[in-house]
Amino acid sequence: MNTSAHKLGPIHLAPDVLPRHTISFLIAAFLSIGLMTFVTIGQTYVLNEHLNIPESEQGSISGDLVFLTEIFTLLFFLPAGILIDRISRRSIYAIGFLMLGATYVLYPLADSVGDLYWYRFVYALGVVAVAGALSTVLVDYPAEQSRGKLVAAIGVCSGLGVVFINQGFGALPDALVGGGMDGDQAGLITHLVVAALCLVAAVLVMTGLKAGIPIKREERPTVRQLFFSGFAQARNPRIALAYSAAFIARGDQSVNATFLILWGTLAGKAAGMDTAEAVLNGTLIFVIAQVAALVWSPVMGPILDRLDRATGLALCMVLAAIGNLSLLLLDDPLADNGLIFYILLGIGQISVFLAAQSLIGQEAPANKRGSVIAAFNISGALGILLITSSGGRLFDAIDPRAPFVVVGSINILLFLASVYVRLKWTSPPTPKEA
Repeated sequence: MNTSAHKLGPIHLAPDVLPRHTISFLIAAFLSIGLMTFVTIGQTYVLNEHLNIPESEQGSISGDLVFLTEIFTLLFFLPAGILIDRISRRSIYAIGFLMLGATYVLYPLADSVGDLYWYRFVYALGVVAVAGALSTVLVDYPAEQSRGKLVAAIGVCSGLGVVFINQGFGALPDALVGGGMDGDQAGLITHLVVAALCLVAAVLVMTGLKAGIPIKREERPTVRQLFFSGFAQARNPRIALAYSAAFIARGDQSVNATFLILWGTLAGKAAGMDTAEAVLNGTLIFVIAQVAALVWSPVMGPILDRLDRATGLALCMVLAAIGNLSLLLLDDPLADNGLIFYILLGIGQISVFLAAQSLIGQEAPANKRGSVIAAFNISGALGILLITSSGGRLFDAIDPRAPFVVVGSINILLFLASVYVRLKWTSPPTPKEA
């Protein structure tokens, strides 16, 4: 039986959530991931064009910058989750976009790699706020029977945002240089345009999303309860599994964004391309994976609504393992046959994201969602921290494909964990569509 009052197309919405709120959220999702991941393209451009860092050092520097970011996010995800639970989803969301915008103003002004480490603190605060609010609203807005569908719709919008923002603005420096501008100026203008888009996004979420939080004031847990509740909920094996899935889902996304672009860029430079053209080619292979992800999202979303969430996660871990480990067969990232590998990679990445979000969305208690999602995001931050930092060194010392092999191996382990949880602990049945 459908308990929601409103629908947006085939998606049943939670009580008091209007279609216009959901449309605003879909647009915000389009902007969120794209604006968070553009830092990789901007950083690659800054390292090569502005700072002239030797290629042999770029993998380690990129990994270290991500490592530092995740240290900051580990510290701030839980406080942000408490603010999201106690104050407002949309105000924290808007602040996050403003912090991302500040990052893109600062990045092209860096005089050294040391400056980039300082600017990563500002970026980390933006990521904490945007990712935390996005994940929490994604839990708030759907009725349970349509959770997979809305997660898939958000996945499509996020994928489109990554494609348009990264490909469009990733190509802008090359276009500006072609028009007669020097490399430094082209990088500065590109970053300022992206910063302006962050400001637009902040205005959108403040005016378009539902105000407040979905529980009454007298039902709110204390700050102390919220502080401990996220990790205490891991006593539920299905929530613990969701936290583990977040570890690899975020790690997978970061590896793809950081090392696909860097691998393609360095291969382009080795082939004789200038920096702008090489970054464009590196971005293109990342975009191919994201296009595959967004095309696959509406296929996987309805499938997840018809399966036990742990069963769906097990299936998605298999797809992700195939995508990551298949890169062992690819020697040149710019080769014509690379297309199929990037498609498999994108399908696996988005599948794990959708399954993890669907599982935590089903299991998270309504009055502690922000804190549970904060713990979920902390698990993701740990994944990025450990996988990307080690991956950067493996990228430089062993092979550019090494970070993907690490992710694929963890996918296999979590497939086994998903099967175990599914056999030992089942969930309540999902309501049927009206």
